[in-house]
Amino acid sequence: MCCSDNFTEADLQKRDANPVYLDSVKGTQFFDPHVHMTSRTTDDYQAMADAGVVALIEPAFWLGQPRTGIATFRDYYASLIGWERFRSSQFGIKHYCTIGLNSREANNEALAEQVMEILPLFIYKEGVVGVGEIGFDDQTPAEEKYYRAQLDLAKEAGLPVQIHTPHRDKKRGTQRSMDIALEQGLDPKMVVVDHNNEETVKEVLDRGFWAAFTIYPFTKMGNERMVEVVKQYGPDRIMINSAADWGISDPLAVPKTAALMKQHGISDDVIRLVTYQNAITAFGQSGQIDEADFASVKDIDQSQKFEGNTVLRGGQQPRMDKNSLIIK
Repeated sequence: MCCSDNFTEADLQKRDANPVYLDSVKGTQFFDPHVHMTSRTTDDYQAMADAGVVALIEPAFWLGQPRTGIATFRDYYASLIGWERFRSSQFGIKHYCTIGLNSREANNEALAEQVMEILPLFIYKEGVVGVGEIGFDDQTPAEEKYYRAQLDLAKEAGLPVQIHTPHRDKKRGTQRSMDIALEQGLDPKMVVVDHNNEETVKEVLDRGFWAAFTIYPFTKMGNERMVEVVKQYGPDRIMINSAADWGISDPLAVPKTAALMKQHGISDDVIRLVTYQNAITAFGQSGQIDEADFASVKDIDQSQKFEGNTVLRGGQQPRMDKNSLIIK
């Protein structure tokens, strides 16, 4: 029986199977150092695991509307080191996070002061690999004030910093971000400057910082442009992430970019550096990352619970066949 006027059931099953691009990177492991899984579904976790993503970092960020009280920040940070970490583990992906006050909400100074008081309660927790994502949005005095304060906090804790560079006036914002980090006494090798583009990458690398690139549809960097950046600058201190969040974004941006690099003749060693190893090296300075925790596939028991909750519902069985048209 046909499932539509144009497709047989076999056609639809084939269409729903893993995309062809995965064939070229099959067996390759990926580390996505910036992805907001709080905003994603379990289907995204499963798709990432199927594509070879074995570990990720989830930075604290703006959730789409302003938080109005300190308790909402406390609960959010707790979810990053608790429930979300558990949820990720149920799909065989090691979850780390960075904790910080995002630049947009730094402009509410009364609330920002309260957030600064609780940050030390979270940045020393297991699985926290840095302070972030912090930096500039509108490049206001308040943003600079709390950016500096969090840089000091990171320096004191010996943690890497994950910088959010602004969408508007990016070049100046990126330069200011680096200038201030140096003024606060941070070693550039402890600072990951994120959301780079062709306009910023050279200076970031020349000054000794890590250059992260977000592969995000229609904004930031497309993966075709990323291929050309790697061809021009090589893999040293460069890493790729998806920054997938509640907007139109792609949690498979890292493996897709790896596949495109492979098609363009970039070596496996270079691909591994920018899609896996460099993130481990940079954020591993936190002392929190042990590659042995995700280098080999671990048994997954989706019947496990976190504070009485599970990713399963009712009588569900662990995992499902994503290649099947029929959902039982």
